[in-house]
Amino acid sequence: MKANACVSSLAEVSLESAEWKLKFISAYFRRKDANAALLSNFEVFQLLTDLKQQRKESGKNKQSSGQQNLNTIMYETLKYISKTPCRYQSPETVRNFLIAMKGHKLTKAEKLQLLNHRPVTAVEIQLMVEESEERLTEEQIESLLQTVTSILPGDPEEQQRDSAMATEDKSAQA
Repeated sequence: MKANACVSSLAEVSLESAEWKLKFISAYFRRKDANAALLSNFEVFQLLTDLKQQRKESGKNKQSSGQQNLNTIMYETLKYISKTPCRYQSPETVRNFLIAMKGHKLTKAEKLQLLNHRPVTAVEIQLMVEESEERLTEEQIESLLQTVTSILPGDPEEQQRDSAMATEDKSAQA
């Protein structure tokens, strides 16, 4: 029931500044053919971040209960999505990734999964690409991993830890 209240509150949002974007998203989710256009985590993150900034600048204090519900959804979505690889992406990164993916025979949804999750192992690729065992060779999976990790930025702290662990492993083997 809360979801219906949130959707109806989205319909009440005025067309001020960037709030038209939320109407667009609301309309998008009500469409019958929702797979016609997909949004990446980066696009949602960017949209909500811009909207949050504009609301902060407008300084509106009075809000209806529907607006408060919308704010809660925005907050929770931003909280979750800021923990994903999308926070390190840029429009240029996304564009470069999609261009590089043209060489791979993947569906739009599979490309979106790779973009949103930035897999680093073959197992993760197998979970994101339907029937990957039949469709992809080991070399193609390695090529996909190379493309994903070279184009999409990861968590800098995590990458430093991984490289430090790899250095320790090499010195321990020597």
